[in-house]
Amino acid sequence: MRELLSHRDARLLLAGQTLSAFGDWALLIVLAVWMKTLTGSSAAAGMTFFVFGAGALASPLGGLLADRLRRRPLMIASDCFLGAGVLLLLLVHDRGDAWLIYLVALLYGLGGTVFFPARSALLRLMLPEELLADANGALSASREGLRVIAPLAGAGLYAAFGGGVVAILDAATFAASAFFLSCMRVPEEKPAPAEHHFLGEISAGVAHVRRTPALRHVVIGLTVALLVLGFAETLIFSVISHLGKSPSFFGVMSTIQGAGSIAGGVTAAALIRRVGEGRVVGLGLAAFAVADVLLVVPRLAVVIVAGPLAGIGIAWAIVAFSTAVQTNTPLAIQGRVSAAADLSLSIAQTISVATGAFLSTLVDYRLLFLAMAVVVLASAGYLLTRRDAAVPSVGQAAT
Repeated sequence: MRELLSHRDARLLLAGQTLSAFGDWALLIVLAVWMKTLTGSSAAAGMTFFVFGAGALASPLGGLLADRLRRRPLMIASDCFLGAGVLLLLLVHDRGDAWLIYLVALLYGLGGTVFFPARSALLRLMLPEELLADANGALSASREGLRVIAPLAGAGLYAAFGGGVVAILDAATFAASAFFLSCMRVPEEKPAPAEHHFLGEISAGVAHVRRTPALRHVVIGLTVALLVLGFAETLIFSVISHLGKSPSFFGVMSTIQGAGSIAGGVTAAALIRRVGEGRVVGLGLAAFAVADVLLVVPRLAVVIVAGPLAGIGIAWAIVAFSTAVQTNTPLAIQGRVSAAADLSLSIAQTISVATGAFLSTLVDYRLLFLAMAVVVLASAGYLLTRRDAAVPSVGQAAT
């Protein structure tokens, strides 16, 4: 970590992303709670995350932009777009305005399809390969770790002043992220122009994932797991209800999970160097499966234990997945490969959230959590038993 922080641009990026993540977590938690308050429906609250995931379906276009434009200016433009977009929430006053909450969630998803592939490629430009896992771990620890304070801050501001104040706070953090990005000095040449037809350009990421075993295994394992993991976005409100807590307790749950995410982000890089990216993703999924089982128990002490365990699992999976994409992909198609992998995961998560919202009205939440645990554990076993074949050099020429 010390070597990572010796890089000026890495410090600036981490500072800007930490501030932006604070605003993200504060607002995203509030969006679900706000929707629950306006409509009285847990399903409607869970659908907030479904709409967010639906925006990510534009990933192929976002990845192509990240490969055809300079990454840092593109990230700044994305921050400005989202900072302006969240201010639409100032127009939400009653149930009739609830659609604006969904619109902002959709804009969040769209913005991420551009920003995160560009950030992945920018990290490749900034840092030597051996520091990528450390950078991803630091970004994950700061982002996920902010669950310790950001959800509580967002819920508190919402309870005291309303959602509009939280929206203004989030817009300010996007502005801060854009400022720190503008202060960076990383040299970046203009990416090469397109050489093939649009369809060939946009599908280059999918083709690379398909022919690269290390990436293909990780994407398959995570995709299968995410076909059920999204159930939790709705089911967590059922857990809270059976504990006799109000919907705003969702912020407390996220805070508890964030504590585990800090530990997961800090330890992920060392674990990756020891066992490899694919197996770390598998270990993360296994931890999350155990947390699913614990959430079946209607006791506050047990549910609290599940939170940090889920946080560790999420952090390990995110860091290992991000590092696998970066280290097994040529820079020329970094954005498209990142977007292609994210798209597979986003489609699975979007289907999962919608399915979970529907099933929550028909099936006991405890049975659904047990089903989640079985599927996620199977995915973990798949990844933990793979023997990845040789992969192309990251310096190999690409489309």
